Amino acid sequence: MASEKPILYGYFRSSCSWRVRIALALKGIAYDQVPVNLLKDGGQQFSAEFKAVNPMQQVPALKIDGITLSQSLAIIHYLEDTRPNPRLLPQDPKKRAQVRMISDHIASGIQPLQNLKVLKQMGERKTEWAQKCIASGFQALEQVLQQTAGRYCVGDEVSMADLCLVPQVANAERFNVDLDPYPTITRINKALLELEAFKVSHPSRQPDTPAELRA
Repeated sequence: MASEKPILYGYFRSSCSWRVRIALALKGIAYDQVPVNLLKDGGQQFSAEFKAVNPMQQVPALKIDGITLSQSLAIIHYLEDTRPNPRLLPQDPKKRAQVRMISDHIASGIQPLQNLKVLKQMGERKTEWAQKCIASGFQALEQVLQQTAGRYCVGDEVSMADLCLVPQVANAERFNVDLDPYPTITRINKALLELEAFKVSHPSRQPDTPAELRA
């Protein structure tokens, strides 16, 4: 049977959507995009239509193989289970645990503290708050990466950890976080941004990227 193309509901600047775009690009999976503008009309993620797709009212969501998945790491795990090449989780149990640890460090320990929902609550203090959350998370992450990194986050193969790192560094840059104290993070990020999958998935090259932010 001809399976339908997966549909990614996302937002050009959403770091969680970007993680999934990188995974789809690395695995060579063609897909269609449905942009969900997180700022327009009070946030299109709050529409009844999108709530039916993802009750959490967050991006990304991916319709694939007859199911709808949300949560970027759950989506990446599913892609890994069903389309294992190239691998985003190493076979070695220790390296695999390190990849999951770094991914969770970013996806649970940094990103949620500075996401749109939280920043709205912070009002005037939002930039200061985002900088503080990212800097404290990066201090720990830099230490971890000094132990695990080769060319990339864990050794010399691109993994799920790298898919989390690059969008988080972009967030840090958006909030003018000083990256000088994090040479390992900076070096890995630079190496990853040279890879085609990271370029095509970049926020500056999405269907919903505003003209002034296009690459």
